[in-house]
Amino acid sequence: EYSSCIYLSVLPTFLPRFDPWVENIPWRREWQPTPVFLPRESHGQRSLAGYSPCGHRIRSDKDNDIPIRYSITGVGADQPPMEVFSIDSMSGRMYVTRPMDREERASYHVSTYVMTVTANDADDATTANGMVRYRIVTQTPQSPSQNMFTINSETGDIVTVAAGLDREKVQQYMVIIQATDMEGNLNYGLSNTATAIITVTDVNDNPPEFTASTYAGEVPENRVEMVVANLTVMDRDQPHSPNWNAVYRIISGDPSGHFSVRTDPTTNEGMVTVVKAVDYELNRAFMLTVMVSNQAPLASGIQMSFQSTAGVTISVMDINEAPYFPSNHKLIRLEEGVPTGTVLTTFSAVDPDRFMQQAVRYSKLSDPANWLHINATNGQISTAAVLDRESLYIKNNVYEATFLAADNGIPPASGTGTLQIYLIDINDNAPELLPKEAQVCEKPSLNAINITAADADMDPNIGPYVFELPFVPASVRNNWTVTRLNGDYAQLSLRVLHLEAGVYDVPITVTDSGNPPLSHTSIIKVKVCPCDDNGDCTTVGAVAAAGLGTGAIVAILICIVMLLTMVLLFVVWMKRREKERHTKQLLIDPEDDVRDNILKYDEEGGGEEDQDYDLSQLQQPEAMEHVLSKAPGVRRVDERPVGAEPQYPVRPVVPHPGDIGDFINEGLRAADNDPTAPPYDSLLVFDYEGSGSTAGSVSSLDSSSSGDQDYDYLNDWGPRFKKLADMYGGGEED
Repeated sequence: EYSSCIYLSVLPTFLPRFDPWVENIPWRREWQPTPVFLPRESHGQRSLAGYSPCGHRIRSDKDNDIPIRYSITGVGADQPPMEVFSIDSMSGRMYVTRPMDREERASYHVSTYVMTVTANDADDATTANGMVRYRIVTQTPQSPSQNMFTINSETGDIVTVAAGLDREKVQQYMVIIQATDMEGNLNYGLSNTATAIITVTDVNDNPPEFTASTYAGEVPENRVEMVVANLTVMDRDQPHSPNWNAVYRIISGDPSGHFSVRTDPTTNEGMVTVVKAVDYELNRAFMLTVMVSNQAPLASGIQMSFQSTAGVTISVMDINEAPYFPSNHKLIRLEEGVPTGTVLTTFSAVDPDRFMQQAVRYSKLSDPANWLHINATNGQISTAAVLDRESLYIKNNVYEATFLAADNGIPPASGTGTLQIYLIDINDNAPELLPKEAQVCEKPSLNAINITAADADMDPNIGPYVFELPFVPASVRNNWTVTRLNGDYAQLSLRVLHLEAGVYDVPITVTDSGNPPLSHTSIIKVKVCPCDDNGDCTTVGAVAAAGLGTGAIVAILICIVMLLTMVLLFVVWMKRREKERHTKQLLIDPEDDVRDNILKYDEEGGGEEDQDYDLSQLQQPEAMEHVLSKAPGVRRVDERPVGAEPQYPVRPVVPHPGDIGDFINEGLRAADNDPTAPPYDSLLVFDYEGSGSTAGSVSSLDSSSSGDQDYDYLNDWGPRFKKLADMYGGGEED
């Protein structure tokens, strides 16, 4: 009985152990790789042929001519599981060397198909002329064996016949195939060759291996996402393929998960990275064991190498850590109003650097009301002022302050902590009366004044309130009465039948319900006024209620009338003065008024003979007495006489337009009496040449066009008179 069967494909192989002289012998396919059935649990060295009803030994049709040696390769032979089968190298008989388990492996295949080559022959395929046979001529490279492949001479199927295909050593083979007709007869047949390129594909038959057995790195405490060590590996498989890509895993030494090993996609290195902060005070070092594998599983029968694991030692560096407040935010409760200097609590920080001898000092970072003080050495907090729950710095009865704790490390580090103080209310605020002002009619009516109280405290230190009128002065209780409505409200109304209109200050004492209770007397200003039928104050009544009598009102009205009269008279006077200024005649004719006019200066007038000038006034006096002895009104214009000068009027900074005439008049009078001023229409001397001039008077020049005058002397006067000489010197010729 046969309970299971195993398929075996066995080929004759020509390995390096074959004699070299047989490599060019044509082989004919006389062996038959038919299925071979074996009973399970076969024991001992038993021949396969004995178990197969159609089995026979593997043989070549040339074994009678030349010595043939047989070998077997593949899974179960020279690949794991190893040595399940063996073959007699001389007879070609195969044997099972150990028991086999079908549940473990149901079949074995000991030969590998590569490719098929086909040659076409135009001759008749039924004759020898068209019968093509194939053979391998050469194989390049010839490593690890010169006969790594064989070809079926009739079908052209190429299969592997030798063990040792290793992509890491030889990645590609060039196999030259010869096709010969005449059934492969090399003497008579025609041949042609072709090249078969066989590429050896990669399998994951090389596990990754660390280049070192141990690695080391260091990391500062409290740092994350930091690479602390690079693990280098070697893998001989195809780079950047799943067979080469490394996958790292920490198998021991990191129970808390502080580290992970990530793969660099370019270098395939393992980067040991901190993913969870480490604490020097808890762990000074880590001893990790890291295993490396590939993305793809290893090929069947390949075991992991002992070099696929490595140890990684990581040292933790101690750094200066900031002090921290264990209770942050810290909440304390106390009553408001505690006296200054009261110790509230101790708000101390902890320095995590236990192995460093450092001191921690405290200071305030935020204290909005400046109510607190902290001891710089021990963190004791006391009050620097009275804490008031009703302060604007209190939110929801809580006062918040922030403190700083700093060590003296290098560099120094600091941490902050927040203290929250919940203030319990005490009855420290007396109630205040509301409203502060009110209005009632002078006769009792239904329009009483509703009053209440405001208290800055909170329950139970507020209402219900007690409203009372004081006994002093007695007029208060005589004229007014307070009626309680409920615990928070009361009504103030007139007790008498009539009260004179006016403003009255009514004191009312309000007492809260605190323990002990607090009282406060507030003044409410009540306007008492005559009212109409609707209970509203009349206009006259409102004035009367302001506290003014009839005489005072009349006096005020008289004063208002007098003030309006004075204002009216002043306006009339100003308008009259303005009119007078506009009607006043100026001293000069309006056509000659220089204000805002353009003056023409291009009128030259008559010559010197038309002017009556006394030219003697232009001469330099011989002595000062000559000036003093002159008759009044006769004076020189080129010298300053001796005597007092008149005072010219000073023009105001902002003159009135109507004052221009007066100003000109005064200036004219001063100029007439000024001996230093030149006379009207007189010549001013700018350059005096002295007496005894050889030149005659300018008045002696004759402008006549007659030829009686001789102008030749102009040529003797120099280059300045050359133009004049040219014009008049040759008058007769012209």
